[in-house]
This record gives sequence, C-alpha cells and structure tokens, in this order.
Amino acid sequence: MTQPILKTERLSHVYMSGTPLEHRALDDVSIQIEAGECVAIIGHTGSGKSTLIQHFNGLIRPQSGDVIIEGKHVSDSKIDVKALRRQVGLVFQNPEDQIFEKLVGDDIAYGPFKMGLALDEVRRRVQWAMELVGLSFDEMKDRPTFALSGGQKRKVALAGVLSLQPKILVLDEPTAGLDPRSRQELLGRIKHLNETEGLTVIFVSHNMEEVAELADRVYVMGQGKVVCEGTPRAIFSNQELLRTHQIGTPESVDILYRLQAAGYPVNPGAYLAEEAAEEIITIIGR
Repeated sequence: MTQPILKTERLSHVYMSGTPLEHRALDDVSIQIEAGECVAIIGHTGSGKSTLIQHFNGLIRPQSGDVIIEGKHVSDSKIDVKALRRQVGLVFQNPEDQIFEKLVGDDIAYGPFKMGLALDEVRRRVQWAMELVGLSFDEMKDRPTFALSGGQKRKVALAGVLSLQPKILVLDEPTAGLDPRSRQELLGRIKHLNETEGLTVIFVSHNMEEVAELADRVYVMGQGKVVCEGTPRAIFSNQELLRTHQIGTPESVDILYRLQAAGYPVNPGAYLAEEAAEEIITIIGR
C-alpha cells in the first residue's frame, strides 16, 4: 500500500494562547490525501480551512500533532522548509499578496532564479508555466504587473508557483472575485493541471459549483474540526449536514431540493448539471 502524499495527524492550533483572545482554530484534525487527487476543503467562515492549508507548506508549523508530506514530518525542526515550499505550492486568495516584481516575467522567474537554476532553465520554466495557465510568453512577459486585471494576477500568481514545479498545489479560494468567464477559464486550467499534468490539487472554496466541478473528495470543517469527508455526491446529498454547517449547494442541487420539498421524486445527489437536467426532464415527462 502506497503512503499518502499528504496527511495530518491530530493537528491542533491555537492563536494567542494564554490570552483573553485565545482562539482554537484547529482541533485534532486528521486528513489524508493521495497523489493525483483533487480535494476540496469546505466549511463556514472561521471553520479553520485557511489555518489548515497554511500548515501544508510550513507557513505555520505544528503546535500539536503533525503534517507529513511524502514521509517527511513538518514538525521536525530539521526539515528543509525551502524544499518543502518547492514541493507544496500555495496560491493565496489575494494574488497581490504574492506578486511583488514590476514585470510579469520577472515575478514568475523569481522562485526558479532563487533556486540557483541556470538562466536557460529559468526561462524554460517561466515559458512553460505561463503557457500552462494561459498567458502568452511573448505578449505578457514584459507586461507591468500593476496593469493586470484580477484574473491575470491570479494566473501570474499561479504561474509563479508552478515554475517551482511542485508536486502538490494548494489554492485558497482560487476564483474569488473573478468574472464568470475568467472563473470558468481558471477552473479549466486547474482541472488540466490535475488530470493531465498529474498534479495533486487541494483547494479551499465557498463556491459549491467549483467544488462539484473539480473535487474527487471533500472535507467539511466546522469549529476547527473535520466533521465529514466524502465524495461531492455524498456531501451534497446530506441536507442535514449542509444546513447544520451553513454550507451552500450548487444551484442544480438547490433546485432539486426545492422540487423534492414540493413532492417531486428527484434525487438531490444528482449534483452535476447534466444529471440534474435529466432528473427534471424525467418529472416533466410524467
């Protein structure tokens, strides 16, 4: 049996411990992710999602419990954190937080350059990463970063992480604030990275449409704990779970739940748009 590419073991984290503002953000969290999976982490605001993913590449070190990446323990004081962050790439919700060079090409090249790679290899990685996220190397490499749209900034931040050639890509609200067209394009790029490039993808999202579209499995968090784990179909079929933890549903599932409440024999677990359409067509034809 192969070991998971990433797992946490009874991971806990407390902010401002010992003060009146003490807050337990993570409480005994254990998850396991296999190589090549695309896993969503969902939950209400304040459930601990962002704190959890910041442990994956050592931005936050374990206070209690552990994070294990391909057999390496993040709690080990001797772990090579730079190597860890090349292996686990993290893209923040606000791309401005990790874009700091004046030109697009320079920003994407920053990581490979700091790795000490030859200039030819740096250029090759920058071109590869830009094309992978849908940015033309020739047209965009000399573009000022301040002049980019929100969608373009998100792509540059993603390309900067990909240029390090990580094995695991972690995304915090990857499509937040994007217009529908940019959102759909970015989702397609993430799906390609996972399914074609073989990258393990972990993402946090409040958008259940993108969870339905991308995720193989879903972890639901509440009050710093993992409260449920399963396929999108299993999660979206559990109305009590969704209601208890204030989790939305894809619009297609919401329609099916309303039809079910009205007495129609439909399956809310048909979360994909084409499946939901078949359910609706079936009751229309009766």
